Amino acid sequence: MSSLDITHHERERDPSNRAWDDHNPPSLDLIRDCVHCGFCLPTCPSYKVFEDEMDSPRGRILLMRIGHEEGAEISPEMVTHFDRCLGCMACVTACPSGVQYDRLIESTRPQLERHTDRSWSTRALRRGVFELFTHPGRLRVLAPLMALERRIGLLERLAKVPLVRRVPRLRVMLALTPDVPARAAVRRLPAVTKARGTSRGTVAFMQGCVQRVWFSDVNAATVRVLAAEGFEVHTKAQPRCCGALIMHSGVEPEALDLARATIAAYEGYDTIVANVAGCGSAMKDYGHFLVEDPEWAERAKAFSAKVRDVHEFLAEHEPRAERRPLELTVAYHDACHLAHAQGVRQPPRDVLASIPGLTIVPIADGDICCGSAGIFNLVQPEMAAELGRRKAANIDEGRPDVVATTNPGCMLQIGAAGRKAGTSRPVLHVVELIDASIRGERPAL
Repeated sequence: MSSLDITHHERERDPSNRAWDDHNPPSLDLIRDCVHCGFCLPTCPSYKVFEDEMDSPRGRILLMRIGHEEGAEISPEMVTHFDRCLGCMACVTACPSGVQYDRLIESTRPQLERHTDRSWSTRALRRGVFELFTHPGRLRVLAPLMALERRIGLLERLAKVPLVRRVPRLRVMLALTPDVPARAAVRRLPAVTKARGTSRGTVAFMQGCVQRVWFSDVNAATVRVLAAEGFEVHTKAQPRCCGALIMHSGVEPEALDLARATIAAYEGYDTIVANVAGCGSAMKDYGHFLVEDPEWAERAKAFSAKVRDVHEFLAEHEPRAERRPLELTVAYHDACHLAHAQGVRQPPRDVLASIPGLTIVPIADGDICCGSAGIFNLVQPEMAAELGRRKAANIDEGRPDVVATTNPGCMLQIGAAGRKAGTSRPVLHVVELIDASIRGERPAL
């Protein structure tokens, strides 16, 4: 009998001689769905950069299969190939066989976190990112200091000191972060924003962790647009984070705690609106992540069914607020966790098309990730920088006035790549353009 035909009961009886433990390993049934046709290869950003079979989705699926073999171990090379996966899910969109690579990589990453002995510096970097970026209160304190550092350039001078080992990663982080005025970093949204005109209903708005500090203007614009369209908007300060950044990195226990807190806070509403592609993707997946939790499984499934991306939500309702002209050429960038993970591609384009005078230009290789991918551009900066360089060059071909997207990570990555290439253009959230059109004000460019 092949080791790939071993039943779950047999694995449970003796899991110690395989790479994967028995807690939700990558499913053999899903692994078998892959026929190794290669349609995923042109869509995979890591394969395009490294041109290595093991850095493609079908190569990683092979590694997942090997992990089930008797005597298999998690090797450093295996970890490297999995760590190079951005989790962009473009392969899911491209696969003609319907391979659920998203489910496979989501099962694999927690296995790696439980059984991989990462270096102390890597563990410290990852933990530091989670302890900062998923805590808005801490980020509010540090955001103005980070902006000040970029102006005085202390780290540039420290970079010449050999003993300062982690400066390159800190420099990458500083290059990504935007200049945030103190008043914007500490802005709080009202708990309730009344609908303008006759109310069409009530929605809850999840404001995110990074988004509420570095992109508080986007959140304010989102609330204004929803209110202008006739919806009463309820916003909560807690929980601090939906768990997406941590969940997509495989740190399962902490991510699930944040998921439970988010469900408890928002499950009383019929619609939960997100304006961050990564957050919306995670929240729509709570039902899957908590499927084995008897207390939360049904609550999570019901919650996930009520989550809507803001563009998805706006496209589902006839516009009420008048759109005024914006004479702009806009390059729309598909955020991976919106287009591929959520399957929401047309609604942002339809929402933009509702603005008179606005012209949308395509981006070459638009389905290829910009390199942000949660914390990817911090833990894999070289590869992320190359993807950012390619994205900036492709955007430049269309000579747009503005780049529009739907995720703060993409906004940071594309903005930094454009500055580095000397072709910097304003990068706005789609909802900021809608807000500007409704208000009759040209957005700040």
